[in-house]
Amino acid sequence: MMTKLAKGFERLLEGISVALIAAMTFVIVYGVVMRKLGTSLIWYDEVASVLLVWITYYGAATATVKRAQLGFSGLLLTLRGPAQQVAFWLSELVVIGFFGIVAVYGWIVLQYFAGETMISLPWVPTLLTHSVIPVGAVLIIAAELLSLPRALKDLAEGRDADQAELEEYAEEAGLSGELFAPAGARS
Repeated sequence: MMTKLAKGFERLLEGISVALIAAMTFVIVYGVVMRKLGTSLIWYDEVASVLLVWITYYGAATATVKRAQLGFSGLLLTLRGPAQQVAFWLSELVVIGFFGIVAVYGWIVLQYFAGETMISLPWVPTLLTHSVIPVGAVLIIAAELLSLPRALKDLAEGRDADQAELEEYAEEAGLSGELFAPAGARS
């Protein structure tokens, strides 16, 4: 159940991220074309900057649900027994706690922007453009929690995130996951 939910969440985040990248690409290309035609747009720099921030947060949530963010799985896998479990859960608490703080303070900061608008597009409220901070933080927390069962399974099997990712890609491509197994683990 949790795996299906995590996969659905991953696909949703990937779709949003791709749409944001496509939108930013369109805005930039359109802005450059218009500038070459002698009709510069006053809004495209600001909109592209906002889209870049949105891509960053949604991309980070996508990486989190895939457990593809930077980490120290090698260090974690060298630990054994209770020390490994303590280190794993401590790292989870740090990540969730940090983004919990970002979400709360992101929401607080939004209150200060009430009534403000974008400079070049005065009909777009900054509450919309800056809402990505608390929303993105909540998405990252959700991604962390949804990917937890897979992370626990990988930890129990002694697989690091890179190994798990290679095996997943091999499975999707119809290849044997053993092709990417560590040298000592091959049969």
